[in-house]
Amino acid sequence: MGEAVAPFRDQVVIATKFGFKNGTPTQGLDSRPERIREVAAASLRRLKTDRIDLFYQHRVDPNIPIEEVAETVKDLIREGKAKHFGLSEAGVETIRRAHAVQPVTALQSEYSLWWREPEKEILPALEELGIGFVPYSPLGRGFLTGAINADTPIDENDFRNRLPRFTPEARQANQALVNLVGKIAEQKQATRAQIALAWVLAQRPWIVTIPGTTKLNRLEENLGAADVQLSRDDLRDIDRALSTIAVKGERYPPALEQMVGR
Repeated sequence: MGEAVAPFRDQVVIATKFGFKNGTPTQGLDSRPERIREVAAASLRRLKTDRIDLFYQHRVDPNIPIEEVAETVKDLIREGKAKHFGLSEAGVETIRRAHAVQPVTALQSEYSLWWREPEKEILPALEELGIGFVPYSPLGRGFLTGAINADTPIDENDFRNRLPRFTPEARQANQALVNLVGKIAEQKQATRAQIALAWVLAQRPWIVTIPGTTKLNRLEENLGAADVQLSRDDLRDIDRALSTIAVKGERYPPALEQMVGR
């Protein structure tokens, strides 16, 4: 990546994360100050750059006070090695405590048509504090695009096989949501993916989605979501329809859900 963006480095924003032992989620959390500095140095070296534009804590580490984490990133910012501080899947209390030490620029957490939990407390807090929101999995890990149904085989190594929401039974039950998105897409002459992304973008002007893709045509499709306009009436109708659909299955198994900060 460093080689790819080198010719236009000043025109892009590079975000990366710290927070896992040896960079491996299965090994547990590690946001000790020395580990944060190790990750920063390694990222700068691999990315062949002199600064990290947005440095996220991947998950809140209950063993390290968030103030200590924020202070460490603050030092990196003073040194010019990072420009902005981000959190991921942090709760309101943690966000406030971190923000008091080093202003938090962005929060990255899951948010989509089938996971609206951030609307309860997170979005109001971010708006109050002036923090941007970067939703991951805005396409429901691909499910909202209609590319997956109850009969779609999922590779045994696919992370989604570990998620309760992707059991065949849950996919069958959640097909109603995909059908709703499809109906709206027909009305707007857009794709399901574009409607799902446009809905997220319409929630607040300071939201930037990060849909993942490995295909150029899907990237172009996703970019087209910025041109899809959902009116207040459209959003109200979508909310009304969503209220009649109960999404089946938890988003994470218990062991992974415990890693979400509070």
